[in-house]
Amino acid sequence: MTTQAATSPEAPEGAVLFATPPQQQEMPLAIVRGQPVLQMPQDLYIPPDALEVILEAFEGPLDLLLYLIRRQNLDILDIPIAEITRQYVDYIDLMRDLRLELAAEYLVMAAILAEIKSRLLLPRPPAEEGVEEDPRAELVRRLQEYERFKKAAEDIEALPRSERDFSVVSAFVPDKAVVRLPPPVELRELLLALKDVLKRAELLGHHAIQREALSVRNRMSDVLKNIGDGEFHRFETLFNAEEGRLGIVVTFLAILELAKELLIEITQTEPLAPIYLKSLAIAG
Repeated sequence: MTTQAATSPEAPEGAVLFATPPQQQEMPLAIVRGQPVLQMPQDLYIPPDALEVILEAFEGPLDLLLYLIRRQNLDILDIPIAEITRQYVDYIDLMRDLRLELAAEYLVMAAILAEIKSRLLLPRPPAEEGVEEDPRAELVRRLQEYERFKKAAEDIEALPRSERDFSVVSAFVPDKAVVRLPPPVELRELLLALKDVLKRAELLGHHAIQREALSVRNRMSDVLKNIGDGEFHRFETLFNAEEGRLGIVVTFLAILELAKELLIEITQTEPLAPIYLKSLAIAG
């Protein structure tokens, strides 16, 4: 191992100076405006609100008490009152130290726990042993009832909620009661049906020469009387072939007049299909 030596102009002639080993510098506590701070300031001020502690929120003293029991997996029917009371009071002291708003009901519960603890610690006369009920019974009943309601509230909260988990969608559904109007009948179809009636009339016609007084208005009344039952009647059944061509023409004109005055309804399901008539007149 070699040792480095150095001579100094101020040292006597022949003196040997050994090099000083390097030393580790002190770590600064902070860097303020580029300058290291090595010592804690004596006038350092920390605002009381600089440290924010977030505690679990409880809805009441029973909720806090149930939390302390469940956190340690304790049996709710056999509560160690001494330990639970200590933890409960410690939590209240913590709330006071943090200057949190402390409701009066928390203090009432602390008093109840202290009373139960004192009743358990007090000796009982031998004659009364087994007679007095457990001082914790009422508290256990309240805790069980609170736990049931809390579980029910959690189940309700877990249910799907409108406008949170789903949205209601509405759609317009047209009325399914469709009114089917009878198809219209063209004049050409009526003329074709009339042609068939005239052909049958010629087969049954005779040559009796006489003047027959036929009125379209009277025939309109006869047609309405024949179809006055409100049912559909075939077009050709309204003609009497024995009346000949003149009678058929008068009946046809009467049918046209009744259709014009909206006293009858003429329908046909498809072209060249049978034509039906139905009375629209209200029976008096």
